[in-house]
Amino acid sequence: MSTPSTSDIPRDGWVDRLAPRWSQPYIRLSRFDRPIGAWLLLFPCWWSIALASGDQQDIIMFLLFCAGAGLMRGGGCTWNDILDRDFDAQVARTRDRPLPAGEVTVRQAFAWFVLQLALAAVILFSFNGFAIATGLASLALLGLYPLAKRVTFWPQFVLGLAFNWGALLGWAAVQANIGLPAIILYVGGIFWTLGYDTIYAHQDRPDDPGAGIKSSARALGLMGSKPWLYGFYLAAIVFFGFAGYMASLSWPFWIGLAAGAAQLVWQVSDADLDDPKNCLSKFKSNGLFGWLLLAGIIVGQLTNT
Repeated sequence: MSTPSTSDIPRDGWVDRLAPRWSQPYIRLSRFDRPIGAWLLLFPCWWSIALASGDQQDIIMFLLFCAGAGLMRGGGCTWNDILDRDFDAQVARTRDRPLPAGEVTVRQAFAWFVLQLALAAVILFSFNGFAIATGLASLALLGLYPLAKRVTFWPQFVLGLAFNWGALLGWAAVQANIGLPAIILYVGGIFWTLGYDTIYAHQDRPDDPGAGIKSSARALGLMGSKPWLYGFYLAAIVFFGFAGYMASLSWPFWIGLAAGAAQLVWQVSDADLDDPKNCLSKFKSNGLFGWLLLAGIIVGQLTNT
């Protein structure tokens, strides 16, 4: 019987079947074959746009942010892999990524990184000046996150700062300012990220000490993580609820928020933090949470009188 692969790269999927061989390492650098990260980056943007738009939801704005989130997530993953190529070679889940596996050079990966950021900039510069400045400010966080795991056991907090920046940018793109609901939404998103990325980090907990990688999963440990996960998710729900209250959303919002809260409770209660596949499954399930909260915000806006 063959040993199951520990790699996080899907094999025999659409990339292997349909993409030209020369393009496959670049698709995998950007994680286009694993879109959950792009969704987790996109949802705070969409939540904020929906909060800022009232009953006049702008489909074009939603689509622009969809494209921008895909490009920025791809660029961020590429930058992460450039900086982490030596670490990735020491971790079972990541050692066959394109850079440690020698499928692309660092120079090629950097050129791909620049191209993705340039395309994302085209989208950003179609927004108002305040939104452009807000978006450019996020680049510092993009650069810092891969380095955080070298110096702190809480790189998940830095990821939260970066991944939820769209909560500020989405509002800025609609209103040309940053309102209090957007700030509250941003804080809630940080706690949400602390939860889901701690679950994700448990996949690598056995390998991380040898590779010199720090994480909240290591800091909290196998037995101590679940109480903190409940706490992170509770804080996220409280802040998301406060943001909806400040935006005067009507009752459907609270139904969406309650359904999302139930999904988060299920995540933690059913998680097996010693099983990498289970951790990955629970991490991916945050896409459902994102849709539930988005539906609550939009319907809460459209039914507001």
